[in-house]
Parts: sequence; C-alpha cells; structure tokens
Amino acid sequence: MSSFNFKQWIVKPFVFFTIIFILKAFLAWGVIFDDILPWKSLLTEIPFAWALFCIIERFGSKRKLGYYMTVNLLVTAIFFAAIMYFKYYGVIVTYHAAEQVNQVTAVSNSVFSLMDPYYLLIFTDIIILGVYFFFNKKGRVYKKENINHRRGGKLKYSVLFAVSLALCLFNILPNKASMNEIKKAQEMGILNYEAYTIFAKEEPELVDSSDITQDAINKLKGINTAASSPLQGIAKGKNLIILQMESFQNFLLGLKLDGQEITPNLNKVMKDSLYFPNFYQMVGQGNTSDAEFVVNTSFYIPPRGAATMSYVDKVLPSLPRVLKENGYQTATFHTNVVEFWNRGELYDSLGFDHYYDRKFFGEDDVFFFGASDDTLYSKTADKLKEMDQQEQPFYAQVISMSAHHPFTIPEEKYRMKLPERYEGTFVGDYIRSQNYADDAFGHFVEELKANGVWDNSVIMIYGDHMGLPIYSLDHDDKELMTEIYGHEYSYADMMNIPLLIHAGAGVASQTIDEVGGEVDIMPTAASLLGISLENNVYFGQDLLSQTYNLLPERYYLPSGSFIASSGLLIPGNSFEDNTQYSIYNNGTTPSATEDEYNRALRLLQLSHSYITQLPDKQPKQ
Repeated sequence: MSSFNFKQWIVKPFVFFTIIFILKAFLAWGVIFDDILPWKSLLTEIPFAWALFCIIERFGSKRKLGYYMTVNLLVTAIFFAAIMYFKYYGVIVTYHAAEQVNQVTAVSNSVFSLMDPYYLLIFTDIIILGVYFFFNKKGRVYKKENINHRRGGKLKYSVLFAVSLALCLFNILPNKASMNEIKKAQEMGILNYEAYTIFAKEEPELVDSSDITQDAINKLKGINTAASSPLQGIAKGKNLIILQMESFQNFLLGLKLDGQEITPNLNKVMKDSLYFPNFYQMVGQGNTSDAEFVVNTSFYIPPRGAATMSYVDKVLPSLPRVLKENGYQTATFHTNVVEFWNRGELYDSLGFDHYYDRKFFGEDDVFFFGASDDTLYSKTADKLKEMDQQEQPFYAQVISMSAHHPFTIPEEKYRMKLPERYEGTFVGDYIRSQNYADDAFGHFVEELKANGVWDNSVIMIYGDHMGLPIYSLDHDDKELMTEIYGHEYSYADMMNIPLLIHAGAGVASQTIDEVGGEVDIMPTAASLLGISLENNVYFGQDLLSQTYNLLPERYYLPSGSFIASSGLLIPGNSFEDNTQYSIYNNGTTPSATEDEYNRALRLLQLSHSYITQLPDKQPKQ
C-alpha cells in the first residue's frame, strides 16, 4: 500500500483551488461582515465552489485547468465586487447593479478611493498562476499531468456534486425570508446569495391603485389630519428655491475644529431660519438623483435600482406640476450633463419647464463631474434674477456638486487649514470640501440678496445624502468622528442630514426637533406657499403640523429598516432580532415597535404600487 504523498495531493487542481478559494472567502468576509466565523464561511461558501469544481472534474477534458482558472477568475471578480460595493453603498452587490454599470463607472474614482491595498491580494494567485501556467515550462508540464482523471473518479465527483448542491440549498432555503440582505448573504454565503438573487422572484406584490388613498397613507403614517401648520400660507406668492447640497451631513452645522468654523455661511442662515436637526436621507442606488426624485414627488425610491431608471417612464405627480398649475415657472440647475443618471428623462417625467446642465454652465473651472460650485451659483443667481423679473413666481431646484466623494478638491479651492490630525484622512478631506462648498454658498446668498431674489423667496436647504458611511471609515477616521460627536459614530448619525427653511422676515428662527425626511419637503413647501395637494397622493407630511413621523428606509440600510420618532430600527432576519439606535442625543432609549415595522413595509409597497400603475409617458414626437 503506497503512503500518502502530501505534495502530490495538494497540487491537484481540486484541492489547490479549494485552498485558494477558502483564502479569498476569508478576505471578503473579513471586510463585509461584522462577526467573522471561519466555520460559517467554510460551511456556506465551499459547497458552492465544490459544486463547480465537480462539474469541471466530471466533464472537463483537455481544457480542465483552463476551466478552473475561469471559475477562479469569476469567483474572484464576484468577491471583489462585493467588497467594493459594500464599502461604497453598505449593501451586497447583486446582478441588478449591472443595470447601473455606466453610472458606477463614472464614479469609479470614488469607489476605488475606498480600497485598502490588501484587497488586491485577492488577485495575487491569478497573476502568479497565469505566468506559471502559460510562460513556465514546469507549469505546462503540470497542465498535461492534471488534465486526465481515472474513470472511477467520475462517480466520486458526481456524489460530491450532489452533496455540495444539497448543502447549497440547505444554506439558501431556510434564509429566503430574511429581511436584512447582509444577514441573508451571511447566512446563505455570498455566492449562494448571488445565485439566489438571480432566480428569486423579487417583484413585490402590487396593491390595486384604487386602494391607495391619502387617507390610507395618513393612517399608516400616524398623521393627525386635524392639525394644521401655524405657518400655513405665510409665503403665498413667493418664489421657491430648493438647494440640494452634495453629501452634506448635519454634524457640520455649528462645527468648529480648533476654533475654525467649518460652515460659517450656513451657520448665519441657520440663525434666521427654521432648522430641523432630526432630518434624514431617503435615497438609494441613485444617490443624488434619487434625492431629486423623492423631494419632487414625495414618493419613496424603488425596491431596487435608481428611480431615474425605474420610474421615469411614468407621468409623475410632482412639485413642479403642482406649482405650474398654480402659476409658477419651474427650472432645475445641475452642472453635469443631463444624461448622467438619466436626468433628462427624470426632469421630463417631473414636468420641469427647463433644465440647465453643462451646456449652460460651460467647461471652465471644472472638477469632478462639472463646473465648480462657484460657477454653479454665479450663473444660477443671474438666471434666477431674470426669472424673478417675470410676472410669474418661480420654483428652482439647485444641485450643488463640488463636495462630491472622494472629496479631493483642487488645492486652489482650499478655504481652510485642517488641524494636523485631520490631514491625509478621509474625514479631513470631507470637511475641507464642505468648507469650500459653504464658501461658494456664501457668495450665492450675497448675490441673491443683492439682486432682490432672497427676500422674495422661500429657500429650503438640505443635504442629499451622507458623505461619511460607517463602512467606508478606517480606524483613524472613526476616532475623528468620535471626537466630533462625543460618542461613537452610529447609523443614526450617518443617515442624518440637515434641513433649513428660510421663509422671510416674518418667520422667526427656530430649532424644530420633530423627525423628518426628504419625502416631507414637497408637502412642507406646499403648505408654506399656501398651495393645496388635495388632488395628489403623497407619502410625506407637513413638518410644521405634525409631532410624529415614520420614514421607511431602503438601500443604505437593510430592507425593513425605518426611522421614526421612536428611533432607528434595523431588522435582523426578522423584526424579532432587530437592532435599535436612538436618534436623539439626550439619552432617550429607542422604542420602535413591530407595528411601526409593519406599517413602514406597507408604505413602501403602496408607493411602488402607485407609481407602477401610473400612466406611461407618451413617446416624444
């Protein structure tokens, strides 16, 4: 009986690539999942790999090694995509992301700025094996020695394939109902989860549009319909300017670093405005364009993908349409090309009269995706002056962009000197870019005041989405955020953006602690302007008339997550194993309930159902 030869055994393709696969799975799991259980990654990921390897061994011939290399490359790509996508979005990538591949490519600098060098280790074997097998004589001999297999091995691999497939199903089937996609991927295994999303039916059941009424929505949201805003109609006939600030989080307002104000101009406006510190983002994969959609429609984002891809074939009830019906002219301003994130179709579906993009703002002073905020504000202020001189009031949405991830603005745009401990950090770059954005905003305010537009307008200012995701921060960045907040940076902090409303001299400045989200901007604006939404279905509420709010969240938090006056809730596999976070800094214990959880899910279903059943746009002639 021959003795076991370890060297010959380990170089067999099945064993060799299994070892490589295990190492790659450990790397991916170490980045994505909080609790690393080596046995769990082996139990969930290895059966999938073995199933593929068994097919190769059972049916492979002279190109068997090539098939192994192909599978290895494919699996490596999936793991690497999962790592990078998680670092950017905080969710597990699926094949649906391919629908937005052009948009993701456009922000590739942002994505790859999050990459730690050790992530590239996942490609090491591919490079080495490629050189060894194709350019080395010993490698070519190895290929010849390992392309043949004994007939008796076929049965062995057939049995192992059946066992591996059974284990894959064992990992997938019990976890299909899990709400939390990250938990689901961890319980199933990343590769099983990717396979599951391809074959799973993900379209939610539609509710008949006749059952989707404002009364039903208000009841689910817990709205007191008898309450009214003390500022109802106070700005009747005024212009409306909605300013969406790129990646602007709430903690920046009032922040000082070693005595330096980060946002002095916004701080000045805040002293004369209504300030909502407990205001939250509600965007998805479309990020900035999703914020534009939510703010202008008071609907939620789609179950997957960007609203600008999923919903723009519809005639959307919207703030521009409502205001046009009440005698307003409407326009939107963005320095990038209108094709980015399919905005041309979005603006058409929303009913804007005009959009101004790169053709209007030009190619001077460009960084990231378009002209700088200085150019944006200067040219927009001139156009708003023209619009203000017309008989009709106007609604203008202005989209800033210079403080875009990865926040590496040109040196000539620096307006502050960072403390030494912030230099060279992600948090430091973010703060410096937002300091520049505030400086450019200050010039905009000066121009609007000088040309008379400021006093004749309601100005609503908010951040489109977070700039500092928890999952993008390294150890040093997290320490800096703890210094800024005075406590560990949390998911509630991450989702928190500000809302400022400057409604004129007759409205006293006030800090309003009620919870709000981007879906609430449309009804709040309509209330201030004294315009009825009676003929619209909308999912937001007038923030000046209510004391409770319920905000379903998607994408940046797992499915089933919501923010309410009771706190932020993130479900586990179901409601029962949820995690909750306080949204107040006063030690209040979060107390989100299962009833709120169920109502939040129902609201998302109603929003998607309603939009899906809206009339299609007529083709352009």
